[in-house]
Amino acid sequence: MMTRAIAVFRTFSAKTGSKIPKTAQSGYKKKTGNKPRIKWTEEHKGILDYVIRGKSVFITGSAGTGKTVLLGHIISILKRAHGSSGVVVTASTGSAACAIKGQTLHSFAGFGIGDGDPKALLERVVRNSRACKRWNQVKVLVVDEISMIGGNTFDTLEFIARQIRGSNNVWGGIQLIVSGDFFQLPLVLKKSNPSGKEFAFEADCWNRSFHAQVEITKVFRQTDPQLINLLQGIRKGVIDTEDLKLLEQCCSNNEPDPSAVRLYPRIEDVNKVNEKRLKSLGEKIVAYKAVDGGTRKELLKQGMAQDQLEICKGARVMLIKNLHVWSKLCNGATGTVIGFVEPYDDVIDLFPDNLLPVVKFDSGKVTVIKPQKWECYEGDDFVAWRSQLPLRLAYALSIHKCQGMTIDCLYTDLSRSFIYGMVYAVLSRGRTMKGIQLSGFEPSMIKANPKVLHFYDQLSSKQCTEAGDVDDVTYKKKVSNSKVLGHSDKTSIEVRKCHFSLSKFLEKLYSS
Repeated sequence: MMTRAIAVFRTFSAKTGSKIPKTAQSGYKKKTGNKPRIKWTEEHKGILDYVIRGKSVFITGSAGTGKTVLLGHIISILKRAHGSSGVVVTASTGSAACAIKGQTLHSFAGFGIGDGDPKALLERVVRNSRACKRWNQVKVLVVDEISMIGGNTFDTLEFIARQIRGSNNVWGGIQLIVSGDFFQLPLVLKKSNPSGKEFAFEADCWNRSFHAQVEITKVFRQTDPQLINLLQGIRKGVIDTEDLKLLEQCCSNNEPDPSAVRLYPRIEDVNKVNEKRLKSLGEKIVAYKAVDGGTRKELLKQGMAQDQLEICKGARVMLIKNLHVWSKLCNGATGTVIGFVEPYDDVIDLFPDNLLPVVKFDSGKVTVIKPQKWECYEGDDFVAWRSQLPLRLAYALSIHKCQGMTIDCLYTDLSRSFIYGMVYAVLSRGRTMKGIQLSGFEPSMIKANPKVLHFYDQLSSKQCTEAGDVDDVTYKKKVSNSKVLGHSDKTSIEVRKCHFSLSKFLEKLYSS
C-alpha cells in the first residue's frame, strides 16, 4: 500500500510540477529529537517558580506572548508532581478545552451550563457523586480562556469548592492556574442578567484566589516592532496619528488577495463564503465524516473538528491543530489541496475511496494530511474522542474561532464589528503588516472595555509586596519591564513591603 501511495503521488506531482516531499515518501513519520529548546523569559521563569512552589497564579498577556505554550509546560510539570488525577485541565469553551486536552470548566464543575443561585447549583453538584469525587480529588485546577467566564460563575465555583471540600480556605485549598486576556473577546451576557458581573476579575473572590497575577509582555508571534506597538495600542483602545497611517496602508476597497483568510464576526457570513467558493471550483467534492467514540459523544460538538468536512482539489484549507510547530505546520497554517493519495496504514476504511488529501502549504511544504484525534475528559476519565482530518475551509473563518491562531494573510471587513476587543482579536492574528488587509475601518472602532482598562491599570501600578511564613517567602514584584502583581488577602499570611529585584532573585534561584 505504501509503494502504491508514492506512485499515485508521483502521478499528480508530475502534472503539477510539485516535488515529492520526504514526509510523503517516508510515510509521514513524526520527527523526533529536532525540537529546539524553548527560551523562557524572566517573566516565564517567575511564573514557573510560583507554580512549582504551589502558589495560585493568574497568567495574562497580549495575543502571541506564548501563554498557551507556557500553560502546556506548566500542566506537564504539575502532572509529574501530582499525577494526572490530581491536575484537572479545563477551559471556558469546548474548542479551547480540546486545544489543551482538557474539558470545559462547567463540565468539570458538575452543574452543566447553569448560572443560577449558587446554593441551588451546589445541590446539583452534591447529587452528582462523580462531580463530588472530582472536586475532592483535585489538587490543581487549570482554567484557560478565563475571559469567557463571568464573575458570578467564578464566585459560584469558589463557593462550591469550599463547600464540597469542607474547607474555609479559598477554593478549598486547591492550587489555581488561570490564563487568559480580558482585552480579547469577552463573554456575551444574557439579556435576562444584565446586572451580572461581566468579567471574572469582578468576582468577590478574585483577589483572594491568587498569590500572583502576572502579565507577560514579550511578544513572539510578531517580530516587526511597528506592528507590535500598534497592536499594544489597539489592545488598550489607544491609537495615534502614526498608528492610523499604518492602518490606512492596510485598507483597500480592491478585491482582497485570493489566498487571504476572510474573518467575519458572524458565522452565517463564514458559511456563505466558504460554500460559494468551494462550489465555484467546479471539482468533485469529497466529504470526510468524523468517526466518534466514547460514552459522552455530545461533548464532541464543542470541539473544533467538524462533523463533516467537504473539500476538493484546489480548495483553500487551514490546519486546526498543531502537527509540527517547528516545521510551521501549526494551528492556522493555510494551503491548497493539490490532490489525493491512498493511505498506507489503518485509516483506509475511514474515508471515501480510501483517499487522503495532499496539501501544499503557503510555506512551501507539501504534506499528506492524516486524521487526528480530539479527546474529551471528565476529570481524569477519558469519555469521548473524535477522529477527523485537522482541516477546515480557509476562505472564511469566524473571529471567535480564530483566537489562538497565527495567520500569514488575512482580510476582514470591520464594518460589522460590534463588541469591544473585536478589532484587536482580528489584527493580532496577523504575523506582519503586509499580511493584513482591511476594509470598513473607522478609528472609532478602536476601543477597549473601560472595566478591563481599569483592571490592567491596577495590575501594572500596584506596589509589589513580599509575603510569607518561616519556610516560604512569596514575593510581590514591581519591575519596569514586567507587569507583575502579587497579593495575599489570606489572613494567615503576614504582609510586608520590600524592594525586590526579579532578575537577581531568578539568578540566585537557578544558580543554586
